[in-house]
Amino acid sequence: MEERSLRIYNSEKTFFSKITNTISKLLIPTKIGLNGMIISIKRNNVLKTFEALNETEEQDKKEVLTKKLDDTYALYLEAIDKHIMDTIYKKVRNDTASEFEKEALSQYYMITHLKESGYTEYKYKKQIYLIGLDYQNVLCEKQKIIDRYKKFYCTEAEILYKGLLKHYSIRLADNITDGEKQEIYNKIFKTLEDYISDILPIKFEIENNDTYKEILEEFDNFDRFTVGKLDQNDVIEKNMILLGLSRKLFTHSLPLVVAEQCYEKLLNDARSLIVDTKIARKQEKAYSLLINLMEEYNAKLLSTKIYWEKPAQREEFKKFWDKYKEVEKLKDENYDEFVKQKEILFIKNDFSKVATNENKYFKIIQFYRNKLVELGVMRNLRNSYSSDGSYIKVTSKNVRVKKEAV
Repeated sequence: MEERSLRIYNSEKTFFSKITNTISKLLIPTKIGLNGMIISIKRNNVLKTFEALNETEEQDKKEVLTKKLDDTYALYLEAIDKHIMDTIYKKVRNDTASEFEKEALSQYYMITHLKESGYTEYKYKKQIYLIGLDYQNVLCEKQKIIDRYKKFYCTEAEILYKGLLKHYSIRLADNITDGEKQEIYNKIFKTLEDYISDILPIKFEIENNDTYKEILEEFDNFDRFTVGKLDQNDVIEKNMILLGLSRKLFTHSLPLVVAEQCYEKLLNDARSLIVDTKIARKQEKAYSLLINLMEEYNAKLLSTKIYWEKPAQREEFKKFWDKYKEVEKLKDENYDEFVKQKEILFIKNDFSKVATNENKYFKIIQFYRNKLVELGVMRNLRNSYSSDGSYIKVTSKNVRVKKEAV
C-alpha cells in the first residue's frame, strides 16, 4: 500500500476516461461509508485495549494487553492508510476533493517521500499524520467518543513526538555537514511547534491545569506567534520560547547537549540579524531579543548543566553566574541600573567568545564595541593604542578597554 504511486494524472482526456471518472464519482460515497465504518471498528478496538491497559494493575495482563494494543493499533493505522488511498486519492484525482482533503493528500505525499531518505523519520511522521487525520474525523462524533479518543491521542502522539526528537538528536551526533545540521535544527523547532500547537492544548483540556501551571505563561507567549505573518525577529523569538518549553516537556527526548546546540544556533541567527539589519529601529529590536536570548540560554540551560567537557569552561561560567546573581540583586532596588548592568555583563561575556574568531564575527564585534562605548565600558582611541598592564588589547582596531571589562 505504501509503495503505491501518488501521482495525479489528468484522466479527463478521452471518452472512456470520462466514463471511468463518472463511475468513480458515483462509487466514492460508498467507499467513504465503507472505509469510515472499518476505521470506526478498528478505532474502537484500539480504545478498548488502551483503556483496559491503563486500568489493569497486574503485570501479566499488562504484557498481554500491550501486545494486543500494538496489534490493534497497526490494523487501525492500516485502515486509515487505506482510506487515504481508496477515497481521498480518488477524490483529488477526480477533482471532487475539499481543500482539507487536498492538503491532507499533499502532506501524505511529502511524508511518503521520506521513506527512502530516512525511514525512522518517515515512520514517526506517518503515524503522527494518520492519527492526527483521524482525530479531525473523531471531532464530528459524539462527545463521549471524542473524550475517549483524546486520551489515547495525546498519549500516543506524545510517544511519537518524543521518538522523533530523539531521532533528530541522534542525527546531530553523526558526521554531517553544516547545511544538514541547520536542516535538523529547523526540523526540531518545527516538531516542537507542532506538538505545542496541536497536542498541548488538548492535554490542557483533559488533564489538571496544575500539572502545567509552570508553563502556562510561556505557552501564552508562544500563542502570540501562531497568528499573522512573522518576520525573522519573530521567528527567532518564537523558537526561543519553544526551546524554553522543551526544557520542561522534553527533558530526556531533547538532551541538554542538543538543546545547547539549538540555543547557539539562535544566538548566531540573532547576531546575524543585528549586523544585516540597516534600519536602526529593527536593529535595536533584534539587539533586545539577543539580550533576552542570552539570559534564557544562561538561566534555563547553562545554569542546569552538570557535565562540562572542559572543567575550565565550568569554572568560567561559575564566575559569570556569580556576577549575574549580584546584578540580579539590583532588580528591586534600581531597575534601570539592573537592566544596564545586565546588558553590560551579557555583552562583555559574548564579546569574549566571539573575539576569539574575529574573521567570522568582525561585524558583531564592531557592534558590541560600539555598544560598550555607549555604556561607558570602552572608550575609542582615534590614532593610537597602548598596553601598559592596566589595559589589554581585545582587537586591533583603535579600542582601549580595561581588563576587568572583558
